[in-house]
Amino acid sequence: MATQSLKPRQDSTQTLPAPAASDGLGPIVLRLPPFLRITDCLLAELSSLNDTLRIELNAQGELELLPPTNISTGNQNASITARVTIWAEGDGRGVAFDSNAGFTLPNGAIRAPDASWVLKSRLTGLSDEEKHSFAPICPDFVIELRSTSDTLRGVQGKMEEYMENGARLGWLIDPLDPLRRVYVYRPGAEVEILERPETLSGEPEMPGFKLDLKPVWEPAF
Repeated sequence: MATQSLKPRQDSTQTLPAPAASDGLGPIVLRLPPFLRITDCLLAELSSLNDTLRIELNAQGELELLPPTNISTGNQNASITARVTIWAEGDGRGVAFDSNAGFTLPNGAIRAPDASWVLKSRLTGLSDEEKHSFAPICPDFVIELRSTSDTLRGVQGKMEEYMENGARLGWLIDPLDPLRRVYVYRPGAEVEILERPETLSGEPEMPGFKLDLKPVWEPAF
């Protein structure tokens, strides 16, 4: 397994590794007039009315629209989420979430990572209304699994956004890359790039958590 490092983004001119596989088209960005503010309730209603789309709100107040993932990616993501959930239930300190959970980050973006985990001590401060909306909290741990509709740079930007808004650990897993790269993010640290890892360790942020990547690199069908 090979590793390399990438310094965290300092400005928009930073050069990132070129994708080793063809990129998807990325989200359709819907720019809105400045007087139209997308509230949590409105975003939830838009999502329910357009359930064939995944809808997020970026920090600029623009809607980002993506189609549902293909069934291969869905299977890979289900495997990842199941393993995070099993570990979280055994550990007991936090709660795991799947790709349907939306979070309002401090910068105003509303994001739904493919899998995430939040300490219970941070969730206890949420009101009942916040728990039933896009909670104003950034997960402690996030995973993004790149799908055929994602651009690598776009998902890398999301990972940097999570780190800048309070996440303590993040994994970007790229099964589309022939080198099977995984990008490990920590706030204020260089991005660690792993090639063909068989497992990922959550230490020290998530003691005892180890993710087996075989179901991601070798899907069930």
